[in-house]
Amino acid sequence: MPRRQDTLAGMNGETVDCERCDRLRAHCTNIAQVRRRAYADQEYWGKPVPSFGDPGARVLILGLAPGAHGSNRTGRPFTGDGSGDFLYPVLHQAGFASQPQARSRVDGMKLTDLWITSVARCAPPGNKPTPAELRNCAPWLDREMSLLANLRVVVCLGRIAFDGLLAWAQRTGASGSLARSSFTFAHGAEFVLPSGLRVITSYHPSLQNTNTGRLTEPMFLAIFQRARQLAGQPTPPAASRPAVQPRKKK
Repeated sequence: MPRRQDTLAGMNGETVDCERCDRLRAHCTNIAQVRRRAYADQEYWGKPVPSFGDPGARVLILGLAPGAHGSNRTGRPFTGDGSGDFLYPVLHQAGFASQPQARSRVDGMKLTDLWITSVARCAPPGNKPTPAELRNCAPWLDREMSLLANLRVVVCLGRIAFDGLLAWAQRTGASGSLARSSFTFAHGAEFVLPSGLRVITSYHPSLQNTNTGRLTEPMFLAIFQRARQLAGQPTPPAASRPAVQPRKKK
């Protein structure tokens, strides 16, 4: 993979230009041209979505893939869709995000000590990238993990993200001699890789999980409070931690 620059910003620039998966590029381009009626007057991003956050982060969020009318529209992870509407208020309360709402890549959102990425960088049909597409994207994650010099904790959102992290650990030797069976996905499960990297697994904040109550805001907030603790981060000031309000089902 050609490298413009061995920095996260340089890697993000290369990611946006990636054309390795014909099916995904055709799908994202088509969505950006046809558009959803609610966003008919907006210009869609329609390209691989770069990662977002603080390059010095000690905590990484690893998701599945951009949403067709969320990140694929806005060009920033978890921005402009229901998953982001659930995620960012929790990140704000946990002290990672500067504001609770994420609407566009130019809305002023800043992350502190947190980096967000995904195992697939393009929106896949039906939110299901193929194994071959995940393998095509794997070098981006490999490179990203090597560039996050201060990383201590990875929060995996969903089983596919968790499997992607384990695949990275096996490719790079980070899992040591531990067998794949040593790691089982469950909400709130924790693991420590031989390198000392901590892993926390969580249900994905999809509408399927949040609207049914399978994942609630207090459950999700506990994940990121634990991530702060494992990363050695101080508890954010009370003024920046508004009380979690019950969500109305949509």
